[in-house]
Amino acid sequence: MASSIPTYSLHYFSNPADKPAEVFFLDEHTHSAGPPLNAPYRGNYYKIGICLRGTLELKANLETYSIEPNCLMLITPHVIKEWAQLSDDHDSLSVFFTKEFITSHNSVQADSFHFLENITRHVLPLSEAEATTITASLRFLQQKFPTPHPYREQVIKNLINSLLYEVIAIYDQHHAVLQSTQTRGQQLTSAFKNLVNAHSAVERSVKFYADQLCITPKHLTETVREITGKTASDWIEQAVLLEAKALLQNQHLSVAQISELLHFTDQSAFSRFFRKSLGFSPTAYKQAG
Repeated sequence: MASSIPTYSLHYFSNPADKPAEVFFLDEHTHSAGPPLNAPYRGNYYKIGICLRGTLELKANLETYSIEPNCLMLITPHVIKEWAQLSDDHDSLSVFFTKEFITSHNSVQADSFHFLENITRHVLPLSEAEATTITASLRFLQQKFPTPHPYREQVIKNLINSLLYEVIAIYDQHHAVLQSTQTRGQQLTSAFKNLVNAHSAVERSVKFYADQLCITPKHLTETVREITGKTASDWIEQAVLLEAKALLQNQHLSVAQISELLHFTDQSAFSRFFRKSLGFSPTAYKQAG
């Protein structure tokens, strides 16, 4: 499924004359057009970044994050993302890297990569002390990134690995605090949304998700509605719609093929679902994109 969604590689950030990039550093001075930001897409890379100034909004799967200075950004390939409301004064420090770059020659420990693969929160507001630590590590990486060196690649990999351990420590601490302050209903809703992100293209029934969480469909629906104001079915439909919008950007796929990928009974059923949600047909959306 994921391979059918527009997946942008790091070559969008590199000079066309260069070989395809496996790592890229984006700072206040090195701006790049990059992939389209205002429509749902995936990238084949990971990103660790911190907002320095200005604001922007990130939609990552079913969550919307407001990003301000001192916010840590953690982006992974499996996430469908969309950026919006980018202020004119926004700047950040970010390192982008592919799985192949960071795992070659065992440069990253297994626990580091396991963390990357299982991130569920993609934006964390940091304390001043935490932001200072992450910014300093990114500044050091920024300094070393363009420096000619016979072992430049190994230096960059080791610096990213060190940055990862700093991020893991902060993330784990924030997660522990969140877990200790969340109600059972909030924890259940979060687990439900994570399951929806993983299975909504195939599984649409509330019962499936309730079974995964070892509760009744009625309890799941009531809990999710109490916490979010929307039903479990609403969240499932939103996830399917997001996947559909991303797939419709792939010009090599027909609407019929997309309806099959999303496990609708036929193209007509998919079109009815899409039109009911957005007010126009998937064909119209595809042509507009």
